[in-house]
Amino acid sequence: MGRTLGLLGDEWTLLIVQQALQGVGRFGQLMSALPISNSVLTSRLNLLVREGLLRRHIYQTNPLRAEYVVTDRSRALWPFMLAIWEWERRWVPGHAEQLPTMHHEACGHDFAPVLSCGACGKAVEAKDIDGDWGPSGSWERSVPESVTRRRSDSDSARSSAGLFPETMMVYGNRWASALLGAAFRGVTRFSDFEANLGAPPTLVAERLRAFVAIDVLVATQNAQRPDWAEYRLTEKGRAFYPVIAASLQWGQEWFRAPEGPAIVQHHRACGESFEATFRCDECHEVLTGHDITIVGRSDRTIAGEEDR
Repeated sequence: MGRTLGLLGDEWTLLIVQQALQGVGRFGQLMSALPISNSVLTSRLNLLVREGLLRRHIYQTNPLRAEYVVTDRSRALWPFMLAIWEWERRWVPGHAEQLPTMHHEACGHDFAPVLSCGACGKAVEAKDIDGDWGPSGSWERSVPESVTRRRSDSDSARSSAGLFPETMMVYGNRWASALLGAAFRGVTRFSDFEANLGAPPTLVAERLRAFVAIDVLVATQNAQRPDWAEYRLTEKGRAFYPVIAASLQWGQEWFRAPEGPAIVQHHRACGESFEATFRCDECHEVLTGHDITIVGRSDRTIAGEEDR
């Protein structure tokens, strides 16, 4: 889990993978598409190749030219990206108008993804799932690996211009993603966040302030100790669970430890092991990456005008 959070909890990783999934794979194309320096792009591409999310393909030998293409490992991130899109669409004011429309080819409708149990098919929320550490799970092993240099919030704000601004605040920092995971596991007090994550207190305070500012957490007073602040998930924060579930499932599949899974989850309603699946809210069938098309708003507008 530390390896997964270290990769997905980095804004540049997500931005580069997002571009690669759309077919932008040449170095110059990525430089033009992203507000990124030459050295940072080079280091992230090397990392993504090393971790199996991209493959370097030589398409010209004289002079040498290469492009970076997606692998099965990066293509498997589509549920994670879809969950991010849905959360931003519903919970970030003003950003929904900028996002493209997702169309389900199987039923012919625009859709919203619904997180569901793979065993019984029912829609689920965080409160419906019981989870505990598995054979390879612990707080220590869930601390994100420092696979990239930590960047300042001002740098993060600039880099997130091409993707999802509030998601980058919640997940585009390796400690932020770990702190949110702790909140979903019931941690509420500052000292407990600090102790469980092993993070510097200044960093914990910075992340908590940022989460409160965007209404993902709310600070409340402890009933027995008014001098203690407790940080609890808001409705908006709880709605981020599909993103967490998708990232956990991806990590468990592609970075499984030899001794077994890091987290074991069960769906309370049916009692089966929880496997996160996403269903179409229109036809209720399980979504697959092949059945989803992205329709830009400008394309939809033009199509509508042509129909008229």
